[in-house]
Amino acid sequence: MKLNRRHFIGASIATTAGLAAPLTRAAPNTPPALPPVPAQPMLAEPPALLQQALAALDRHGADIALRDRLGIADFSEHSKEMRFHMVDIEAGKIDRSYLVSHGRGSDPGNTGFVQRFSNRPGSNASSKGSFLTGDAYYGKHGRSRRLHGLEEQNDHAFARAIVIHGANYVDRDMAIDQGRIGRSLGCFAFEQSEIDEVLELLGPGRLLFAAG
Repeated sequence: MKLNRRHFIGASIATTAGLAAPLTRAAPNTPPALPPVPAQPMLAEPPALLQQALAALDRHGADIALRDRLGIADFSEHSKEMRFHMVDIEAGKIDRSYLVSHGRGSDPGNTGFVQRFSNRPGSNASSKGSFLTGDAYYGKHGRSRRLHGLEEQNDHAFARAIVIHGANYVDRDMAIDQGRIGRSLGCFAFEQSEIDEVLELLGPGRLLFAAG
């Protein structure tokens, strides 16, 4: 099951991550042109992708100091969708959803869909799996945050400079007008208007989980 915002409404996250609470929705930050998502019935189990992320949180518990919030990039969704979800575990809800880029090497035809993942240096592709959020720094994209890959499929992330940053090519007007956003070199790039919030909510010592 793909993870999307409607699947969170009323869902429960009674898991080994240590919280049993109903998932409710925070105020949406979707583009005005998109219709609201109708309420859904209660789910007996959390969505599969959320289960995977919470399992990763337990699996890498020795590396992840903070378990109040995590970020999930659902790369099975098109790049025009708000496919990055900030999950507030303590409150039991999606805190925010955002546009996020994928790498050029993952979508060489610029279709808006991820075709492949790679951990290889120079691939310019996105990697999937569990990432530990690291320190913030100022680079060519402004304030950014380093990431450390925790699995074989993404363990070159730090050496590849796969980070969280803002970019002009990630923009909701572009998503509507062109039907897709731009591509990164494998980084998780967000709208410039959102990047400060993302960096604060997903501070150091937390889990970023990417799947597709």
